Amino acid sequence: MFKNVKAPHTFVLLVGLIILAVIATHFVPAGSFERFKDAETGRTLVKAGSFAFIESNPASLWDVPAIVYKGIVKSASIVTFILIIGGAFEIIIDTKVFSALAQRISKLFTNRRFLVIPAFVTLFSIFGTTMGMSTEVMIFVPIGIVLAESLGLDRVTGTAMIAMGAAIGFTSGVLNPFSVGVAQSIAQLPLFSGSAYRIFILVVLIVITSLYIMWYAKRVIADPTKSIVYGEANPPEFELEKEEVPLDVRMSLSLLAIVLSMGILIYGLVKLDWYYEEMSGLFLTLGVVVGLIAGYDVNKIAKIFGRGCANICVGALIIGFARGIEVVLGDAKIIDTIVYYLSNVVDGMPSSLQAVGMFLIQSLINCVIVSGSGQAVVTMPLMTPLADIIGMSRQTAVLAFQLGDGFSNSVLPTSSSLMGFLVVSRIPYTNWLKFMMPLFILWTVAGCVFMIGAILIGY
Repeated sequence: MFKNVKAPHTFVLLVGLIILAVIATHFVPAGSFERFKDAETGRTLVKAGSFAFIESNPASLWDVPAIVYKGIVKSASIVTFILIIGGAFEIIIDTKVFSALAQRISKLFTNRRFLVIPAFVTLFSIFGTTMGMSTEVMIFVPIGIVLAESLGLDRVTGTAMIAMGAAIGFTSGVLNPFSVGVAQSIAQLPLFSGSAYRIFILVVLIVITSLYIMWYAKRVIADPTKSIVYGEANPPEFELEKEEVPLDVRMSLSLLAIVLSMGILIYGLVKLDWYYEEMSGLFLTLGVVVGLIAGYDVNKIAKIFGRGCANICVGALIIGFARGIEVVLGDAKIIDTIVYYLSNVVDGMPSSLQAVGMFLIQSLINCVIVSGSGQAVVTMPLMTPLADIIGMSRQTAVLAFQLGDGFSNSVLPTSSSLMGFLVVSRIPYTNWLKFMMPLFILWTVAGCVFMIGAILIGY
C-alpha cells in the first residue's frame, strides 16, 4: 500500500514543522519568566517562580515565507561556515590527500576493519567530552567517510563513528564547559564535580554506540541493500581512488598542513574561545594552502572552491529552514510557556519517577531550546529549586539536563550540529532517522537507567 510513498524532502518536512509551530501559537498562550543578570557569572538567568502570562502574539500562515527568510538570516553564521567548509574540503579532497591517508590507515585495519569503529567513536567522544565538540565535528566527517569506504563500509558508518562519538562525549560531559560547566555554575555546584559517575556514563555510551554502529556495518556488508543510502548516488568527492595514491613530498606537506590546522583548531577552541568566524578563516586558509601545495593555480583553486560551495548550498539552507521553527516560537513568546508547563509535569510526578521524568522533560524542552548553554540558563534556575523541594540532589538535576540536552540533538531537525554533519555527508535527514532512531531509543533507555542509578547512589 505504501510502497510508492516517498519520504518528503527535508525542505518540505521543515516547512511542515514551521506550519505546525504557527498553528501552535494560536493555542499555546504567551508567557514569560523574569530574567536577571547574575553578578558572578554575567549570565542572564531566569527567576524561579516568576512566570506570568502575557499578551499573545500568534503567527500567521501568511508569514511562513518571511519566517523561512528570518531563519536563514539568523543562521547566517553557521550557514556561511558550512559553505566555506564545503568549498575548502572540495579543494582538499580534489588533491586526493584524503585518499592517500585513508589507503594507508585502511592497511592497518585490513583484517580487523570493524575495530576502526570503536577506535574513532572513543577518540571523538574524548573531543566531545572535553571541548564540547558538536557542530565542529562536521569538519572531520569527510575523513571518516573516505576511511570507511576504503574499508568497504558505507558513508553512514563513516559519518556515525565520528559524529556519534562526539555526540556521546558531549552528552556525558565529563569536562564539557558548554553544558555541564554552565549548568553546574547555575546550580551552584563545584565546576565539573561528580565526574566519576559521568566517566562511567561515557564508557557505557561508548560501548552501546560502538556495538550498534558495528552491528549496522556488518549488516550492510552482508547485504548492501540494508544501507540507508542504498540506491542513492555516492557523492563524487567521496569516490575512492582505485589505484594507490603515492605519498610523495606534496602529499606529505599537505598532510602536515592538515595536522597543524587541527592542532590550531583544538587550541583555538580550548584556549581562545574560537567560534564560526575563526574556524571559517582557518579552514579557508587550509584549503588554499593545500591547493597551492598540490600545484594548483589560484584560478583552479577558486573554481573548485565555488564547486564545493555549490554542492553543499542546499544542505546549508536546510539549517536556516530549521531555524524558522525557533523563530516562530520565539516571536510568539510561547517558549517560556512550554518550559513552564513541562517543569510543572515533573513536580506532579510520583517521587520514584521524578528523576527519570526530569530527564525526559529536558529532552522535550530541547525541541524548542536546542542550544546547550541556552537551555541551561532557562531551565536550571527552574529545575534547581524544584530539585531542592522534591529532595533530589542538584547534581542529579544537572545530570537530567545534560542527558536530555545531549541525546536528542542527534535526531532533532532543529539541531545545527546534526544538520551540519548531514550536509557534509550528503545523507538525507529522513534516511538518517532510519539509522538513528534505534540508537536514540537505546540511549534514552540508558538515560533512564543512569537517572535511577544517580538516585540509588545518592549522586
